[in-house]
Amino acid sequence: MRVLLSPIFFVIRLLWQTVFLALGQVWANKIRAVLTALGIIIGVVGVTGVGTMLNAMESFVLDQFEGIGAKKMWVWGQVPESKRSVMSWTDAKLSTYEANLILEHATQIDTLTPGCRASWEVTNGKKVLQGVRVTGIWPSWHEIEDRQVLFGRPFSRIDDAENRQVCLINEQGIEELNLDTDPVGDYILVDGRRFLIIGIIETKEVSPMMGGGEARTELYIPFSTHKMMNPYTWTDFTLQMVDPEKAEDAKAEIRFILRNHRGLDPDDEDTFDMFVIQSAIEDFNSVARVIALVLVGVVFISLIVGGVGIMNIMLVSVSERTREIGLRKAMGAKPPVVLMQFLVEAVVLCLSGGLIGLLIVQALVTLVPLIPDFPFDSLKIPTWAILLSVSFSAAVGIIFGMFPAIKASMLNPINALRHE
Repeated sequence: MRVLLSPIFFVIRLLWQTVFLALGQVWANKIRAVLTALGIIIGVVGVTGVGTMLNAMESFVLDQFEGIGAKKMWVWGQVPESKRSVMSWTDAKLSTYEANLILEHATQIDTLTPGCRASWEVTNGKKVLQGVRVTGIWPSWHEIEDRQVLFGRPFSRIDDAENRQVCLINEQGIEELNLDTDPVGDYILVDGRRFLIIGIIETKEVSPMMGGGEARTELYIPFSTHKMMNPYTWTDFTLQMVDPEKAEDAKAEIRFILRNHRGLDPDDEDTFDMFVIQSAIEDFNSVARVIALVLVGVVFISLIVGGVGIMNIMLVSVSERTREIGLRKAMGAKPPVVLMQFLVEAVVLCLSGGLIGLLIVQALVTLVPLIPDFPFDSLKIPTWAILLSVSFSAAVGIIFGMFPAIKASMLNPINALRHE
């Protein structure tokens, strides 16, 4: 047992002593070491800095998508380019009958709501707002959009079935129309028609990146009531899928149902279109992966440049310390020991550069979010970027330090001692 452990302890002790010797050499030539490792420092700052920003951007964008809802899907009527001379947009418009067909036959769809919109005048006493966006919805809209009623009640199927003139309004609308703090039970005029406010709906903040911005008055009325007031408004469907991972199956089901109902031949183009949030998330993730690969390539080139600098300085170091190498070999140092000394020195130099790069990025990560109007609240260096930086730095030290280390280990001790 002692025979087996002795070589291991010898190697560990040798490595430990060699690392301290290498650190001493780096410290003795601080300026030269920093300039030599500049390529490594720049490469590490590049990979960790860009990786940090990419990670923050990815989290930000995915949070925005999550706010919209990963299970959401939209369907709308569309006239194909080839049929615009023979087909009207009215023919392509979706109907409530098609909505019910999808609910009945599409197994991948949990629920849906048709939607139609118009900008109408809304009046409360002497207060008049022009161009208020009024949206017609089904009661299932609350579940799909995750918009809850704060006071009062949500829409019911009876409201839609009987074309009731009732409405929901958001908090911003209460302020802009000078309504009471609790306006449930009050009446307002929508396009000249008298509507009863039955509930206050929460205002959902949407990032400007997703088409949001300043909060404004929102008014919701039953879908059938909206169509009664203006039957020509455009209709689209907002659907909630059972499983967002099966978005393609959901799209295939809806395509089959709508094409079959509209009597389209196999060669006919779709007279509708679809969009799934999950597809946008997957597209963004694909773009993020491509950016990460490009980043790795750029950093790889930067580290190669830094590695060439490391190799050059190690060759100079071998030349400067030829007599020292000859003395060590004359005292019994074997070639592998000399090789390890210079190889470890190269690795330590590269890792020191990597550590400096990481410290620079950490300082930037701490200070940059303090800038006013910076889009991200906080930044964090991703673990993969740290591991990649350290691994590449060590690899560069081994690869580019090998040749100078071999050259040092192969020196003839007599010739080395005679070196001036």
